[in-house]
Amino acid sequence: MLIYMLATAMTVAMLIATVFGLHQEAERVRAKSNAKQFGGFGIRNPQRHF
Repeated sequence: MLIYMLATAMTVAMLIATVFGLHQEAERVRAKSNAKQFGGFGIRNPQRHF
């Protein structure tokens, strides 16, 4: 009985860790795409303007 409770607890912990990791990855991708859309200020590639 104890082994099943430990297995259940580990399964729940791993599911929570997976959800947290997916959330972090989605935030990182979202931030990266927002930075790409904005483009920043100034000239990004000075060699292009010669």
